[in-house]
Amino acid sequence: MIHRTKRLGTALVILLSTLSLGACDRDTYTSWNCTNAQGEKISMVLKKAKMQFQNQQFDYCGSLGPLSYFDSQCPAQIQDSSKIFNTTSGQLFSNGSELTCNAL
Repeated sequence: MIHRTKRLGTALVILLSTLSLGACDRDTYTSWNCTNAQGEKISMVLKKAKMQFQNQQFDYCGSLGPLSYFDSQCPAQIQDSSKIFNTTSGQLFSNGSELTCNAL
């Protein structure tokens, strides 16, 4: 009985290890539907430390509170980034324009 329980425990450890390693390979991303002042819909994807927006990719520069900053080349002052995203309200500020985004 003890030998059988030990084998079952070993098999369970191997199974859980395999499942946890498989989960590490998955990319985490969030897709957003953004609307500008003219009512045009633009998609945005946040994937790991990147923002994909208007067929361009921007690097994550940092965060201050709910604001996340993205740019193609992060400036010395992250507040000067070309893309500022408010993760709480879904507001995206892009080169002086304001968009409202909803997670899909």
